[in-house]
Amino acid sequence: MRILMLTWEYPPRIVGGISRVVQGLSRSLTESGHEVHVITNEMPGFPAEDNDRGVFIHRVSIESPTPNFHTWVMMMDHYFSKRAGKLTKESGTFDIVHVHDWLVLPTGSELTSFFPTTMVTTLHSLEFRRSGGIYTPENKMVDSLEWWATYESSIIIVCSKSMMEDTRSHFQVPSDKIRVIPIGIDPAKFKNRSVDRNRVREKYGVGPDEKLILFVGRLTNQKGCEYLIRAVPYVAKFFNVKLLIAGDGYLKGELEAAAMNAGIRSRTIFAGYVADEDLTDLFLSSDVMAIPSVYEPFGVVALEAMAANLPVVASSVDGLAEVIRHEENGILVFPRDSASIAWGISRILSDRENTQRLEANALKDVENRFSWKVVAMDTLNAYKEAQRRA
Repeated sequence: MRILMLTWEYPPRIVGGISRVVQGLSRSLTESGHEVHVITNEMPGFPAEDNDRGVFIHRVSIESPTPNFHTWVMMMDHYFSKRAGKLTKESGTFDIVHVHDWLVLPTGSELTSFFPTTMVTTLHSLEFRRSGGIYTPENKMVDSLEWWATYESSIIIVCSKSMMEDTRSHFQVPSDKIRVIPIGIDPAKFKNRSVDRNRVREKYGVGPDEKLILFVGRLTNQKGCEYLIRAVPYVAKFFNVKLLIAGDGYLKGELEAAAMNAGIRSRTIFAGYVADEDLTDLFLSSDVMAIPSVYEPFGVVALEAMAANLPVVASSVDGLAEVIRHEENGILVFPRDSASIAWGISRILSDRENTQRLEANALKDVENRFSWKVVAMDTLNAYKEAQRRA
């Protein structure tokens, strides 16, 4: 099967979770004998035409200036469509065009209009949940593009049952058109890596006698980092802790002020964007992963922590509550509740024997339920169903 993936981000360009998902899926499909091409954004220092373990990468430059992000997205689709059309002319029609989120939907739609191909869309999250409603012209535009994807695609893929219900009810999509396929992960990324834990921690100013709480994610309202910051003073009463925040976003200034107001600025490390390899080292060198999201369709970060034997404390919301089973493979806490988050972190730090049990169960889950091999097989079945429907 010839498959074309459309995504605005692909490693080493990593903005959110889509990048790693497309890479993991593409590699696994290639290993299964399928021909996979990826059209994505240019990345300084990397070639326009590349090969990632058998996956053909086509990086496209956006050559026109734009006044804002949403205009840039539309211009990006223009250049993506030109590259996709040329690629089809050069090497033939694709069996499947797999659209990853609303940002590349116009390109996918154009391809299905001009070539005999079948479109499948993965919705990685939904605008009305990310933004807490549809209020602005930008919200309305994104929401309409998501609806457009559900209408024109033969099959819609989502990562959790909660997101399936959101998609079905919000866009009035028939249930039999939606497939729930969880996100996968490659545990070997953590198993095969040797790390000097003390050296990694020292790099970020964390002492050997300090417990390190790790947060990884964009600094946006959706991720709930402010509730974690307010939880740290409670934990610090009983444990010598530091909080490392890996990620960037529009809330950074507010979160720095929140840490100052909470009296924990000296205990909080704002690391900004952290490269993939350094992030892997942090997973292997921390004591607890905190995921205080107020909305999370799935949570790749949770799987990465589980694969790294890093215990997870997560909000009981959406897809996170489907991945983390309370007191079985992690700890679930109430969303937007700093006292509950503090309790969860303290639970992990205070009972090593129970924490080791959670870690063992989590690793088993990753290997049995969330391997890329299983995800790729389910995705191929979705492709075949999409072709039957088309």
